[in-house]
Amino acid sequence: MIKLDPSSFAESQLLPAAEVIRRGGLVAFPTETVYGLGADALNEAAVRRIYAVKGRPPDNPIIVHVHEIGQLELLSSYVPEKAYRLAERLWPGPLTLLVRKSPRVPYAVTAGLETVAVRMPAHPVALKLIELSAPIAAPSANISGRPSPTRGEHVVKDLSSKIEVIIDGGETLYGVESTIIDLLSEPPVLLRPGAYPVEELERILGEKIRVPEFARGLAEAAKALAPGMKHRHYAPSTPLILVESKDYSDLEAYARAVRRVAEGYGKVAVLATKETARFYEGLKVIELGSRKDPFSVARALFDALRRVDELGVDAAVAEGFEERGLGLAIMNRLRRASSRRVEL
Repeated sequence: MIKLDPSSFAESQLLPAAEVIRRGGLVAFPTETVYGLGADALNEAAVRRIYAVKGRPPDNPIIVHVHEIGQLELLSSYVPEKAYRLAERLWPGPLTLLVRKSPRVPYAVTAGLETVAVRMPAHPVALKLIELSAPIAAPSANISGRPSPTRGEHVVKDLSSKIEVIIDGGETLYGVESTIIDLLSEPPVLLRPGAYPVEELERILGEKIRVPEFARGLAEAAKALAPGMKHRHYAPSTPLILVESKDYSDLEAYARAVRRVAEGYGKVAVLATKETARFYEGLKVIELGSRKDPFSVARALFDALRRVDELGVDAAVAEGFEERGLGLAIMNRLRRASSRRVEL
């Protein structure tokens, strides 16, 4: 493992990891969203190894990470003007753009599709690693279907014996993955909500973005154009019950309803917010953050889902959130992680 401080590391500390990437090996590295499991995006054998190590379904494409906008032209045969507009405003950052793939990009990256998902991470370690090696294909650095890793120790637990290098750069900033948008469609389509709220993208584009049911986590897409559109994701081994409401204005009444659901599952943990934690006295509570600060909830979410399995409970019950701003990404993750949903 390579441990470093993202604010004060030396380029020389990343040279061994960059060499592993160039030789076709796998490196786990921090981004501003979650930790990624990276390989040279133009090396088909290396990319196929990502699928094998993670147990990743073969129809689930992988995002390619770049360190400059100019690399879009290396990876794509067609980039819409809207993509450049968003990239110039929001890259580096947690935004992934779906574009037409270049013949250089192996079909292993795109799961056989003619499109490729590309982003530029806003993390100094990730950017320098890409610059020193190659465009990096990287899904989350976890066993497929499990909660995404937001700390180096999460990666160690899932993958330490399976890959060459883990770079530990501390806790990630956002805690949920990038927003993915399809700009090849008219109107643009949200493929996966993430750290950039869809409302912000709409303001930049000056048009509405279609949000299908699969982007809300309520259905599976017929075909996965990008990660997070099909298959169960982010799930703890412990059954997770998500309790949703059409109205979160009366938090005391809502929390009491959640408690009634929780008490039907024996030994249970509740994923709750600061505003409601006091209503679950006598139950194990994992506090997510404040409803007034959705960023704090998103950042804590995957670590909380991992902690559920450490408590030895029969089930976990999670509170729901309004689908505004980051709330849409939080609900997408909770719905995909849940084994059952209860609608009040």
